[in-house]
Amino acid sequence: MKFEDLLLETGGFGRFQILILLILCLPRINLPMHFLLHNFLAATPSHHCAIPHQEEFVNLTTEEILLISIPREPDGTFRSCEMFSQPQFHLLLNSSLQPYNDSVTQDCQHGWVYDHSQFTSTISTEWDLVCEQRGLNQATATFFFIGVTMGAVVFGYLSDRFGRKSILMLSLVCSVIFGMLSACSVSYSMLAVTRTLTGVALSGVSLIILPLGMEWVDIEHRTFSGVLTSIFWSVGNMLLALTAYLVREWHWLLVAVTGPCLLSIVCLWWVPESARWLIANGKVKQAHKHLLRCARMNGRKDFTISPEALRGMTTEKNPGESFSYISLFRTPVLRKISLCSGTVWFGVAFSYYGMSMSLTGFGLNMYFSQFVFGIIEIPAKILMYVLVNRIGRRHSQAWSLILTGLCIGANIIIPTPFTSLRSVIAVMAKGSSEAAFTTVYLYTSELYPTVLRQNGMGYTSFMARLGGSLAPLVFLLDDVWRSLPQVTYCGVAVFCGSVAFLLPETLNAHLPEGIQDIEKTQFFPSRVKGPLQTSAPEGLQLQSLLK
Repeated sequence: MKFEDLLLETGGFGRFQILILLILCLPRINLPMHFLLHNFLAATPSHHCAIPHQEEFVNLTTEEILLISIPREPDGTFRSCEMFSQPQFHLLLNSSLQPYNDSVTQDCQHGWVYDHSQFTSTISTEWDLVCEQRGLNQATATFFFIGVTMGAVVFGYLSDRFGRKSILMLSLVCSVIFGMLSACSVSYSMLAVTRTLTGVALSGVSLIILPLGMEWVDIEHRTFSGVLTSIFWSVGNMLLALTAYLVREWHWLLVAVTGPCLLSIVCLWWVPESARWLIANGKVKQAHKHLLRCARMNGRKDFTISPEALRGMTTEKNPGESFSYISLFRTPVLRKISLCSGTVWFGVAFSYYGMSMSLTGFGLNMYFSQFVFGIIEIPAKILMYVLVNRIGRRHSQAWSLILTGLCIGANIIIPTPFTSLRSVIAVMAKGSSEAAFTTVYLYTSELYPTVLRQNGMGYTSFMARLGGSLAPLVFLLDDVWRSLPQVTYCGVAVFCGSVAFLLPETLNAHLPEGIQDIEKTQFFPSRVKGPLQTSAPEGLQLQSLLK
């Protein structure tokens, strides 16, 4: 008996599965509130140099004091990082006059004055991370994603070794601790360290939620579960906009986005460990207990199965055998899956963050823009829910990523005056890149066997973070050729999308349990000579992989 058949006997997709998915969606909502928090945490309001001895200008208005103390930009706004070394009183007679010579300007000597009309405080205003120090302001996002990258490696291995639920609980507890420490930061160094550690912890939450939910869901509802979980990311986007609008002080903003993790920790007690993982690792007594509970909640009170029957489903494992990231590349078929899926993840993240950083807003305030960005992701995800069940995972993944690249390439050749057309193409590219991201999470969780699923997710997540880290650096290539960044995004997206065609189709397929389920069968369509046969007791229904 296969595990999917066992799930059907316990009720398939019932109240038990719905409860698990709803609970796991809580931490999913919380993820974008941290991943995109930098937009508000490190926002830099308009500012200018602090002017000393303002009491000497009692007869002048504030505007006049600025006029004689701060040089202007060509558009008439006051400069943010320079001031006159001596007051330029002649500008009171005619503000269009120029200072006597360029040597009268200097860098800010007495700090800065910030516009607090939109933000009470941010880390920029707290530690003057502007002008020469603005690089440190942007680095806080880099530190966070470095932590996410490290966490992808650490938690991917730990959750395959010690179980999904326990490591997810550890990730949430660490997220609360380091998130609150970030809110209490008294120096920039402390904030940088705690935000990095928060990224490490949240990476575990990001990695484990989807596989834990998927391993309790039958084949028919697997796509629905993956897309539902993904939609709650967009809900988190919208809630971030609302939270940031209501909380304008950065310390309390960190508390506000970290606090919901406490609710997730409490609710996680009702989520059982993955029975699929327990069986694969020989812990049949615990799996038996959870399966009986599943059947009772789903109204299948007549369901019975003995621990001995579950023990017969245990993945065969050599004495002393353990799995690690190296296991992803030891065997030929699994090696091909790992290389191809890693390439696809790199391309998905590279194009997604490239689009996100190159698209401008809608001319709205940043809170409403953030809210709108969350909304426009939902239609793309709903569309993918239909497509992955109609044309399959492989084609959905490949063509969504290729379409992203083609849209980026189209905007290279469309003349700049065609603003409306370029905007439509850019929105299509953004929607396609979001669709590719939605698909890749679902697809990857179905490609790897249970004993290596979290290692596989950790490895591919690492590749995605690598792509996301390199994406902004590509903008520097415009010094070589103005269109080179767009050409790079286009080429990488099309190439990585094409690589997805080398992966097997997993639509309606049983999830593989062990490495032998993949290696002992003709997994890739290109290798098929005739009807598939497998002697593995927990082998895949591989006919569905040939669609």
